[in-house]
Amino acid sequence: MIKMSRLILASERIKRAHALIQKARDLPVPAELGRIDLTYVAGVKGLLQQARDLIKFIPYTPSASAEMKAEVAELFKEAERAEKEILHPSA
Repeated sequence: MIKMSRLILASERIKRAHALIQKARDLPVPAELGRIDLTYVAGVKGLLQQARDLIKFIPYTPSASAEMKAEVAELFKEAERAEKEILHPSA
C-alpha cells in the first residue's frame, strides 16, 4: 500500500507560514553567545525556510487568486524582514 501525503490547501499553507515566522521571532536568544550562537541561527533560518517552502508554489497554481498571490508575495517579504530583524537587529 502506497501512503500518499495529505493535500494542504493554500489558505492553510499561508496560515502555517505565518505561524512559522512567528515561531522564529519567538525563539529565545541564547544567553551565553547571543545571536551568534550557530544553533540559534540555524533554528531561525530553518523555521523561515520552512515557511517559504510551504508557500513557494502557490503563485504558480491556476486556482490562486490575485489576492492570494499578493499575500504570498507579502509573506516572502515578511520572512526576509523577520530574518534581518532577528539575526541582524542593528543593521
